[in-house]
Amino acid sequence: MKKVVMFVLICFLLSNSLFFSQEQNKEKVVEAIVAIVNEDIITLSDFKREHDNLYMLLRSQFQGEEFSQQYEKLSKELLNTMITELLLLQEARKMGIDVSEQVKMAIENIKKENGLETDEQLRRALAQQGIEFNVWKQKMEENFLKQNVIYSNINREIVIEDSEVISYYKQHPDEFTEPEEYNLKAIFLDGESRPAEDIEGVKQEILAKINQGSDFGDVAAEYSDGPFKENKGELGSFKKGELEPTLEKAVLKLQPGEISSWLHVRNGWYLLKLVSRKESRLRSFEEVKSAIEEKLFEQKREVKSQEFIANLKKRSFIKILISNPLDWI
Repeated sequence: MKKVVMFVLICFLLSNSLFFSQEQNKEKVVEAIVAIVNEDIITLSDFKREHDNLYMLLRSQFQGEEFSQQYEKLSKELLNTMITELLLLQEARKMGIDVSEQVKMAIENIKKENGLETDEQLRRALAQQGIEFNVWKQKMEENFLKQNVIYSNINREIVIEDSEVISYYKQHPDEFTEPEEYNLKAIFLDGESRPAEDIEGVKQEILAKINQGSDFGDVAAEYSDGPFKENKGELGSFKKGELEPTLEKAVLKLQPGEISSWLHVRNGWYLLKLVSRKESRLRSFEEVKSAIEEKLFEQKREVKSQEFIANLKKRSFIKILISNPLDWI
């Protein structure tokens, strides 16, 4: 994004908004002005750079159809996003916002979290990921500037009343209900590795030992297949909804200390013991009050942010010269 004097820019646009080069007797567009935003411009190379960054970011986070959907949505919004970000940076300049200390602290925290002692070590670590330190630092600075513009203009306008917090708590009990949780031990017989004719006899032998008073964990260590053999049947703790339905249905009928019947699943058989159960409970208002206040604050801040940006656009000179720059790159 290149700063220009508006008068010179307008004069230039009246004459020509494209730059050309000759290549094999054909005209090829190598640069163009995509949009004018107050005293700045967004060029085609600016747009392509941001597009390529977006593409690489999405590629690292999504695959297949999910990637296609995210890319289609965000690439169409990219020019508008760039205009919004440029307006916020312009506003930051007008307000004289200084984020140098924030950037410095953020860099120090990143170095500490990654066990790096010097900026040079951080430079090398970023370079290994194909990231240039100065570009990365500039992006961080721009992000802090944009955040500070919005927060300084709208945070003081946001008020969260106690009545709102209480109302939200009463209307959304599911958000604050801890699900039932149970701790289990298991004996597993692998139906794929054990001969089918042997499994029934082993199942009866295991039940007989347990009924005679043998410790469940010791029996698991002797008979179980898979990891349950080494850890004496420890299956761990599960919240309601996390277990395979066949197993969970049986567990819900057990009391602590009780053992299920043999349960057939796709790849074998399970015998479960319920070690302990933690009943579902609604967390108290005092436990979640701060979290609700924070959530309501963020909701209001998002609305106020959109209002602020919309008003900023109304007060600004914005001229889009290439409405669909994706076709140009």
